Amino acid sequence: MLELNGRVVVDYYIADVNTRDYPDFCDAHIAGAVWDDTGEELTEDEHEALNEAYADVIGEMAYESLY
Repeated sequence: MLELNGRVVVDYYIADVNTRDYPDFCDAHIAGAVWDDTGEELTEDEHEALNEAYADVIGEMAYESLY
């Protein structure tokens, strides 16, 4: 479960997973996500904050997406 500012984020997906970038996946990022409580898409600034807060998790999700 991902949270930002005390709110739950759902329906997120990872983009720009490049196998040539293994194991770093430095281009991988959360490209889309919505707030669980309202169903509204996160703003660009909220996406950026989410990507910064979960950089280590994004790497794991990028790796798992390959299998």
